[in-house]
Amino acid sequence: MKNIHIMKKLGCLIFTALACFGPMLSAQEQDASKPEDEAKKLQEYIDNQISKLESTLKLEDWQVYYVDSILNNDYKAMHMELKGLQDSKVTNSDIYAQTTDKWAEQIYSSFQKIFNDEQWKKYLKSGAAREKKARDKRAAKKEDK
Repeated sequence: MKNIHIMKKLGCLIFTALACFGPMLSAQEQDASKPEDEAKKLQEYIDNQISKLESTLKLEDWQVYYVDSILNNDYKAMHMELKGLQDSKVTNSDIYAQTTDKWAEQIYSSFQKIFNDEQWKKYLKSGAAREKKARDKRAAKKEDK
């Protein structure tokens, strides 16, 4: 039963990563001359995340600046790393999950430094705490192997 629950969570994580980045990656396969479309979709996703955080957490202007910098840097780096895995024809889903987890943990850690206590609590309640717990479980499982 426990393994089924873990597999469902891993499946959800992989589905989320593929939903966010899959269209960008598959667009590259379909037409190699469309990197600007791929970059545009990624930027739209980042901008939407920034807007959600800004309105939900009532961020100060300086915090919006940092959130923008963090998300632009980390999502683009994650995208490049995932694309590199795909280009290398990596098929092990655990490697994609580890890569996604690494960057999600980086974002989580960076946000913790710039949000005040009230904002951090709201951020955690918005799903970040659940995602952190799932990442920690996957990391612990990986260490047990």
